[in-house]
Amino acid sequence: MAGWYEVSENDNGKFSFVLKAGNAEVILRSQQYAAKPSALAGIASVRTNSPLDERYERLEASDGRPYFNLKAANAQIIGTSQMYTAAAGRDNGIASVKTNGPSTTIKDLSAKA
Repeated sequence: MAGWYEVSENDNGKFSFVLKAGNAEVILRSQQYAAKPSALAGIASVRTNSPLDERYERLEASDGRPYFNLKAANAQIIGTSQMYTAAAGRDNGIASVKTNGPSTTIKDLSAKA
């Protein structure tokens, strides 16, 4: 099964999205947006940028755990991964975002239309 996006709204009225792999695991998490159209624009940016290896910033947290950011052409962060226990896990996460990022399926879990 292919991946999908889920858009949600928090208690403060902010919107965010996650990209899930076909096994329902979250593989990328967005920032919070003030409006749903901005979150949807973020999804469109993931679709555009996720296939491009040069858009991935491979990083290590202060405790040494690897993670990555997906960036747009303007260098803005579109989404951030979970923390991994090894660089190989991070690389597998990037491969999964490359595969699932172009998905056009969006599940709207927000209260606002």
